[in-house]
Amino acid sequence: MAATDFKDYYAILGVNRTVNADELKKAYRKLARKYHPDMNPGDKAAEARFKEVSEAYEVLADPEKRQKYDQFGQYWRQAGQGGSPFSSNPRGGNDFDNIEFGQYRNFDDFINELLGRMGSDPGFGRSGTGARTSRSAPGGFSDFSDSGGTGLDAEATLTLTLSDAFHGAQKRLMLGSEEFEVRIPPGAKPGSRIRIKGKGRSSTYTPGQRGDLYLSVAIAPHTFFQFEGDNLVCEVAIAPDEAVLGAQIEVPTPDGTVTVNVPAGIRSGQSLRLKGKGWRSPKGDRTDQMVKVVIATPKEISAIEREYYEKIRSNRSFEPRKHLKDVRL
Repeated sequence: MAATDFKDYYAILGVNRTVNADELKKAYRKLARKYHPDMNPGDKAAEARFKEVSEAYEVLADPEKRQKYDQFGQYWRQAGQGGSPFSSNPRGGNDFDNIEFGQYRNFDDFINELLGRMGSDPGFGRSGTGARTSRSAPGGFSDFSDSGGTGLDAEATLTLTLSDAFHGAQKRLMLGSEEFEVRIPPGAKPGSRIRIKGKGRSSTYTPGQRGDLYLSVAIAPHTFFQFEGDNLVCEVAIAPDEAVLGAQIEVPTPDGTVTVNVPAGIRSGQSLRLKGKGWRSPKGDRTDQMVKVVIATPKEISAIEREYYEKIRSNRSFEPRKHLKDVRL
């Protein structure tokens, strides 16, 4: 890489050179969301910026690459390579500006002499197995990292909507410049893993050998449904008169709205079970949906409502705090 082609990855991500891994990830995610192609359809400038940001994070999030980048600057890619990495430029010189390289066997020898070191670091240029990198992901996955398997296997987080996770979906993902489709089976839950064969890291030493990519499922928060173990849970408000007298109420489920009987005298916080209306299992059956009932009291009432509430209060036989009379320390 010529000196004029040098990219300041720290400046691209808007961080200083002492940035830690968490701060680096936070800066990358902010910029990735801002320039993501899905957020800027048809905007070539945003797409180019997104690729630049992804490239910067890919290097700086990998401890080994970052060390080389910090040490060798624009020459970091050549570091650790055998042979002669010194290519000529169109002006008849080379990428390292008027330095005679014929005396050096490889880039490490040149750097060693330049920095006054004797010999090469025996560990320099070796690929690590625990390094984290990042890949752009229109399908919603990020944090491309080592899965701890073969060394070539990798793992990424795939964020789904609750609907896609429940019904299943076909997602088009991008890994660097490579696009591919993945089928999400119905009933995926947080922490589920999906294996994509042959989409992991490529071997440095064995051409054509490539590991697998494991997608760890995360589910974006939903406004109504939540997970509780294997079941779905939700919260539904009822009026005081419905709690006292009982009622039939409409409750959303993954399959649509159903009518639920609320028994008379139900207490706030009690749950009703809707059998078979919860989450899908890998075998195709369903868990339950738990409906937590909350008694909602109105902040504003009409004159006639106030009149009747006052009549109820003056004629009420139920004393909810009767048991507190005998409480002592």
